[in-house]
Amino acid sequence: MMPDQTTPQREESAERLTRPLIRLANMWGVSTSYIDQLGTYVEIDDDVLVTVLKALGVDASTDERVDEALKLRLNEEATRLVPPTVVKFIGTDEPVELHALHGEPTVTLMLEEGVHAEGDFFTVERKDAEAAPDADVTVYELTLTDALPIGYHTLTVEDGERHATAHVICAPARIPVPQAVQERHRWGWMAQMYSVRSADSWGVGDYGDLRELVTDAARKSHADFMLINPIHATAPITPLEPSPYLPESRRFLNVTYIRPQDIPEYEHLEGDDFNKVEALHARVAAADTDPSPIDINAAWDAKREALHIVFKQERSTKRQAAFDEFRQQAGEDLRAFALWSVAFQVWGAPWDAENDWFTKYDRHSPQIAQLENDYGDLYDFACWLQWIAAEQVEAAQRAAKNAGMALGLMQDMAVGVHTYGSDVWWSPERFAVGTVTVGCPPDFYNQQGQDWGQPPFDPNFMESDGYNVYRDMVHNMFAHAGAIRIDHVLGMFRLWWIPQGKGPRGGAYVRYNYEAMLAILTIEASRVDGMVIGEDLGTVPDYVSRILAEHGVLGTTVEWFARVDNSPNAGDPYAMPDTYREYSLASVTTHDLPPTAGYLMYEHVKLREQLHLLSEPVEEFMKSAEAEQRAMLKLLVSGGWLPQEAADDVPGHLQQIVEAMHAMLKDSPALLLQAALVDGVGEMRTQNQPGTSTEYPNWRIPLADAEGHVVPTNEVFDSPRVMSLSQIMNR
Repeated sequence: MMPDQTTPQREESAERLTRPLIRLANMWGVSTSYIDQLGTYVEIDDDVLVTVLKALGVDASTDERVDEALKLRLNEEATRLVPPTVVKFIGTDEPVELHALHGEPTVTLMLEEGVHAEGDFFTVERKDAEAAPDADVTVYELTLTDALPIGYHTLTVEDGERHATAHVICAPARIPVPQAVQERHRWGWMAQMYSVRSADSWGVGDYGDLRELVTDAARKSHADFMLINPIHATAPITPLEPSPYLPESRRFLNVTYIRPQDIPEYEHLEGDDFNKVEALHARVAAADTDPSPIDINAAWDAKREALHIVFKQERSTKRQAAFDEFRQQAGEDLRAFALWSVAFQVWGAPWDAENDWFTKYDRHSPQIAQLENDYGDLYDFACWLQWIAAEQVEAAQRAAKNAGMALGLMQDMAVGVHTYGSDVWWSPERFAVGTVTVGCPPDFYNQQGQDWGQPPFDPNFMESDGYNVYRDMVHNMFAHAGAIRIDHVLGMFRLWWIPQGKGPRGGAYVRYNYEAMLAILTIEASRVDGMVIGEDLGTVPDYVSRILAEHGVLGTTVEWFARVDNSPNAGDPYAMPDTYREYSLASVTTHDLPPTAGYLMYEHVKLREQLHLLSEPVEEFMKSAEAEQRAMLKLLVSGGWLPQEAADDVPGHLQQIVEAMHAMLKDSPALLLQAALVDGVGEMRTQNQPGTSTEYPNWRIPLADAEGHVVPTNEVFDSPRVMSLSQIMNR
């Protein structure tokens, strides 16, 4: 008998692709199948496609509606005068089709600085008649030349009776590697800044702690950057959402990390005001030495009251002018966030069922204008908090650079925002709200998949708006950072949309115009000599990492995931570090795994069993974890980074093994290398367990050493263990 030569299915059949629903979904950017992390071909169910299309504004509820939607979509594409967003990378010529119905089109171009373009910035040529989609349409090709300045421009097209505008994003082909990184590969620390506290903290690590951390990291450990958890905006009052990856707005900053003592007006406090602030600080400061999970709500309740006292202090003419300028530059975005904050405080948390203001009122409602008038103090306070936060983050970045860091802060960009956050309330048209949320399908490390509960950006709105919301977010993050890390960078290419009630397994990928977002990243990073890192782990197609590298965006390499041929199977051989990608940020671990010492002691197995997160018997998962560890130890020994006697006694050699894994990291060609503060001090506890919310104190674990003692900010870089790991990274 001949052996079975059947090839596993990797794509949809021709018969399936001809089905009207499948055609319609693909036209709207909804993928009807995908390959999972294990290489298995998966087809998306019809009911999922119908729900996702509905979230995009397309009715596919019946065969008749599908046919109508198909005809409408085809007609729109055939007669569209010009696409709403046009992307031009310097060095490439990608003609843009203009579909004229009433004669030869007239094209004009307004440059970013507000002047009409004069010069050879584009050409327009008529295509052959047979290229036209129908007899009534004449097709022209618009080609933007390399003479066009880098930036954001506006194109206007007229064909006699119709008029349309397009957003033009003209960008460098790739982000240049900063000179300091060209000179030699750089390394830095990953820190959960809320976890590192000092005597001046208010129960939670703050921007003052961050300033001290980056200064000490530069001067004592010679690190060149510090990757911190996202510092996007959160709710104005308690209870707070602990996850920094579920912000209320990505446009503004987390004000709970402000240090009151670092505000210039704090020095003006006297009498009762001074005594009140000191008493409020004393109320929560004792927690700074407690290794138990951080009480973020108690910390913010005390700090917020103190900040309002400082806010009331008189500001100098110069300081008031700076505040006024900040408000003017932040513009309508700041007004939106401040009004959302006031409404939240006056009418209650928007996610509480009895508080219907979130859906009842919008930016045009007279009740909102009245709210601004009646609660001017709260409104001004919300604006002031953002100003102070921006000042203190800028101070941390300035301190990092002054201390010698090549990059300074590496800010982390969350995937999305809270369903009831200010971004969604003020501009709901930007999102697909109500019937879908964002997450990811099952993979080896999250066997049940994940639902992050966030509404996805509507790709059609982003296209029509020229990706302005993404541009503003990236621009503002680079205002206080030398690099940006994009969490789940696959979201620039496609996002896993999950219909309500389907669970993480029952979703579908929706495609996005990644070229537009990459163009924005190359423009904004180039303007500040910055870098961009994309977290391309999990179910990520190979083409994503290739395209990122082509545009100068670094990928992410993690030792625990780096197997030969990218095998997803625990126990398969690990890759030698010299095979790692040059264009990547390489590390031993991530924030979604226990610290390396904990991982070596199988804390991830114990925790997932305890929280019922496994889809297989714990014995099977433990076998795979043990096989994974054996494979890692084998590589460390064979490569000369670890002696065999240490591999034979893991519990007795944890620090040695952790350092060996970092020594191996140093032999990779990756442009950037990263060590974690938790690995430096010997912490064992998990910072975040994906797939949980209230079941585990995610994002509230204070930094503690191997014995469970809190490590204060001013002692982190005096720790012998931290400095020992630093010597490895500086070797």
